This record gives sequence, C-alpha cells and structure tokens, in this order.
Amino acid sequence: MITPELLQTILQDYSLPVYGTHGVSHWARVLEIGRRLVAGTGASLAVVSLFAVFHDSRRVNEGQDQNHGLRGAEYAATLRGRLFEATNEEFDQFFEACAGHTDGMTQAHLNVQVCWDSDRLDLLRVGILPNPLRLCTPAARRPDVLAWANARAVRRLVPSLVQDEWRLPPPDRKEL
Repeated sequence: MITPELLQTILQDYSLPVYGTHGVSHWARVLEIGRRLVAGTGASLAVVSLFAVFHDSRRVNEGQDQNHGLRGAEYAATLRGRLFEATNEEFDQFFEACAGHTDGMTQAHLNVQVCWDSDRLDLLRVGILPNPLRLCTPAARRPDVLAWANARAVRRLVPSLVQDEWRLPPPDRKEL
C-alpha cells in the first residue's frame, strides 16, 4: 500500500528534515509498531499504514504544531485514487486518526485506536515515556510491546523498511 512513489510525493513538500524527529524514521517505526498491533488486534493494516506516513507529513515545525494531523489527512485526500486506494470506511477512520492523534483521546473505532497507540509507542524518541493508561488497546499495553517500542524509540532507530520497502536513501549521520 505504501509505495516508494507515494513516499516521494509526500516528501516533495515535506518542510522538515527527512530524518528529523517527526520524519521518515518516526513514520517507519509507527508503521512497524502498527504492524505488530494489527497482528494482536485484527485492526486494519490499510488504515494503520496510511496513518503512519501521513499523520506528521504536514508539520511545519518539530514542536507544537496545531492541526498538523488534520493537514496531513486533508493532503492524503488529494492523493487518494491517484497514489493509493482506500474504501470510504478505511479513509474515514484514517482521517479521524490523523486529525485527532494529538488530542489524547482513547475511545474510538479499533482501527483508530491502533493508529493512536502506534504513534504513542514512539514517544520516547522525544523523551516522553509512554503511559500505559493513555494507550487504547491491551496489545499496546503489553510489557513486551512497550519494552520493544521504547528501545527502538530511545535509539531513534531507522527501520530497515525505510530503505528496503520505501527505497529511500540512508540518512547522513548529521541528520540523526
């Protein structure tokens, strides 16, 4: 679903460093976390995949950036049908997940909850230890999942899917 062409299109207008705090390494960790949570919950991989690459794609800074999730979802709407497909139900859930991902909510459709958990489980990259009480799903609150995600986030790991699936060039050390 997430093709190199889609990623290149998103990155053409991305205004922050590609490998910065909210850039492709974060998106890839969110996707990998999401894949793990999908396996444990039965949530939609399509919704989680779209969320991973669009939720921070229209940020204008690395700090507080009001409505960046909504901007990302609206941008995705312009590419739907051209660079990716989604049913109306999938797109509506994705849109809700993007638009609300910084609001701290925990109640929503399972697909939306898994999106939010996938992002929250990467918070240690900015020095915030994920609070299990703020996670939506039992799968995300599992100690082994928390430990795995935290270890990757604190190291700001660049998942192999960045090069292997998305075909992006490796980061320069100064970008990390």
